[in-house]
Amino acid sequence: MVDRNLSSKLYAAAKEVIPGGVNSPVRAFKSVDGDPFFVQRARGCRIWDVDGNEMIDYVGTWGPAILGHAPSAVIDAVHHASKEGLSFGIPNRHEVEIARTIRDYVPSVEKVRMVNSGTEATMTAIRLARGFTGRDKIIKFEGCYHGHVDSLLVAAGSGALTLGKPDSAGVPDDFAKLTITLPFNRPEAVEEVFEKEGDQIAAIILEPFPANAGLIFPKEGYLQFLRDITEKYGTVLIFDEVMTGFRLAKGGVQEKVGITPDLTAMGKVIGGGLPVGAFGGRADIMDHLAPEGPVYQAGTLSGNPLAMTAGITQLKEMERLNGWERLDEIGQVFEDGVRDTLKELGRDLSFNRVGSMFCLFFTEEKIENVDDVKKSDFNAFRKFFWAALDRGVYFAPSQYEAGFISLAHGAEDIARTTEVAREALREALA
Repeated sequence: MVDRNLSSKLYAAAKEVIPGGVNSPVRAFKSVDGDPFFVQRARGCRIWDVDGNEMIDYVGTWGPAILGHAPSAVIDAVHHASKEGLSFGIPNRHEVEIARTIRDYVPSVEKVRMVNSGTEATMTAIRLARGFTGRDKIIKFEGCYHGHVDSLLVAAGSGALTLGKPDSAGVPDDFAKLTITLPFNRPEAVEEVFEKEGDQIAAIILEPFPANAGLIFPKEGYLQFLRDITEKYGTVLIFDEVMTGFRLAKGGVQEKVGITPDLTAMGKVIGGGLPVGAFGGRADIMDHLAPEGPVYQAGTLSGNPLAMTAGITQLKEMERLNGWERLDEIGQVFEDGVRDTLKELGRDLSFNRVGSMFCLFFTEEKIENVDDVKKSDFNAFRKFFWAALDRGVYFAPSQYEAGFISLAHGAEDIARTTEVAREALREALA
């Protein structure tokens, strides 16, 4: 039995002063019926908890650690920048450099504004789309998470025209009524809504590769369909690439698939491990933001010099190391190991991977939307999670989360992970 005694004591203490003992719900391990461990330090692809247990990490701070944890180049750059000041509340040169870099990387971005989180980015992108179009309603898709914004915390029904109901206490019904929630990968549902209410819809927002319900891929032609119908009705198309941006390619999903949205929400990788968010897109839309236009958005810590420095340095390192191509190669080795293991065990579980992102679903059903994910064997996933963790491999503690590979994951780490996964799967599927 793995000793997590100190983590248990810290969790008990945390629950006395922090709601639920955590500062973000998924960290509570509720989906796997257990208590979280507390991390002490991280380096490369490994983390160590306060009890001294060492683990190979496939969560990677939920995406930002694309180089691995605590990369020397980023640590050194942040250390140097900190000597000039931690925060100014005044424009600094690092903001301009990262804005230019984002514009050069992301096909849809002509102008960009930095914020402090992905939630801020999606929230303001929605507000901007409404201000630009003069319309109130938005469309989102079930299984696509866009942060804890009131109008986006909406649970979906399976019906194509189901109006949202609040998915959180504290969200007024009137907010949710402006959000139309539809099943992902069902173009007929989108068409039906636009035929009835197209002149009222300000924006469609989606994760182009949904990664908050595991990892789901759009059907062939689906993203182009969304681009075409939004152009037809004068609706703003927003890609939420907080997870996929700068990870799957320099320009994210939109670079890979050749579809250009009007606005893009970004985050994670461009902060190098520090709090960050951004949104950008067409200049005529972005110029509706204050101080140029009437749509207000502000933030004391937006463009923080340490976060900007960390992000710039991380992106430069990815360029120098040919990082995106290398991650594809590492990801393919990882996938081959998973599929060989499943074949050996005689199980055809659904496994999705693109680049350095992946998800193993405990179902043999094809995964096209969140309803398919809900058919997974969550008890088997729970057993798998703990069996892997007890053997020193940390996967995300929920069937609804994607995993992340970094440049720090070497051949020995992948081989060890494959060995552990084989043992954990045998135990979970017995």
